[in-house]
Amino acid sequence: MAAPREAAARRPFGGRFLTDPARLFQHNAWDNVEWSEEQEASARSKVQENSSQLLPQDKQEEYEVNAKRYWDDFYKIHENGFFKDRHWLFTEFPELAPNRNLNQDGNSVHKFSNKEEPNNEGMGSCENGHCSLETRTENQLNLMKKPPEICAEELAAQKHSEQNKSDGDYPGSSASYRILEVGCGAGNTVFPILQTNNDPGLFVYCCDFSTTAVDLVQNNAEYDSSRCFAFVHDLCSEQSPFPMPDESLDVVILIFVLSAILPERMQRIVTQLSRLLKPGGMILLRDYGRYDLAQLRFKKGQCLSDNFYVRGDGTRVYFFTQGELDDLFTTAGLEKIQNLVDRRLQVNRGKQMTMYRVWIQCKYRKPAASQL
Repeated sequence: MAAPREAAARRPFGGRFLTDPARLFQHNAWDNVEWSEEQEASARSKVQENSSQLLPQDKQEEYEVNAKRYWDDFYKIHENGFFKDRHWLFTEFPELAPNRNLNQDGNSVHKFSNKEEPNNEGMGSCENGHCSLETRTENQLNLMKKPPEICAEELAAQKHSEQNKSDGDYPGSSASYRILEVGCGAGNTVFPILQTNNDPGLFVYCCDFSTTAVDLVQNNAEYDSSRCFAFVHDLCSEQSPFPMPDESLDVVILIFVLSAILPERMQRIVTQLSRLLKPGGMILLRDYGRYDLAQLRFKKGQCLSDNFYVRGDGTRVYFFTQGELDDLFTTAGLEKIQNLVDRRLQVNRGKQMTMYRVWIQCKYRKPAASQL
């Protein structure tokens, strides 16, 4: 839960509040929904139940070893048609668009939505970039049983990166404002940033574990190599360097990414990303919160460890508390600017069903040079 002082200092997520239960099915979503003690107790009970049987250790290791292949297969199946572009990011994270393209009336060209949702509707089991068991056919699951591939592109990028950084010449080296999105997928964050932010000094880096995802970004008609550099990167590998030097980035974006990583590796990754920030630079995060609908839907046998699960497509997900994220970022030497819970009630009016979503949104800043 957000501290009262913090909550009062910013406007709430969205502005549609359910004050009359009789109006529940008049809209697709309601913002800032408070949970009753009974609802929270019920959610806690469901999590205790679905985590009472852990997946065997050999199976857990298999999902770790083959993690890249599962994400490659996800993007081979969905390509760039799964997500809507995340224009809501500029409402929640104005740091991404210090200069916006304006029309003749002085208004932003883009209309911003405060919703994070996939490019489909209803109670289906695909939510926020992740699919559950019901969305996979046996044929799709069989795609994931192929032997792992050696990523030649990543090896080449590593060699190129090390050589150029040592010379002080790297992609975006002449830019004055640099953004890195980690886990870029098909580009649903990167391209709205490039469309919306007209700062001539802007340069956007984007990387993903999946070679297929990076190919989708690079082959997009809007990909502009003079303003953007997409590359394959394995956050969990210490042998996978970034193409830019330490203290060169203004912003690092983590949107539903950290939750996909083995929990015991998260601290090293956050610390590594914090080193890339300039003094005063920020990490912006939005990810799954504890007792989100997606967590409550898991069945016995899909739990890997406390609050960490494997989906039917082989990808994994962790559900955070505010305190856990605060520990990760402050241990990395960052200072809290924002750490809030976004509780939203989504409604399927056709099926008369409700979905309670829980997300956490954070901003953490690297102290200015005088504070280090």
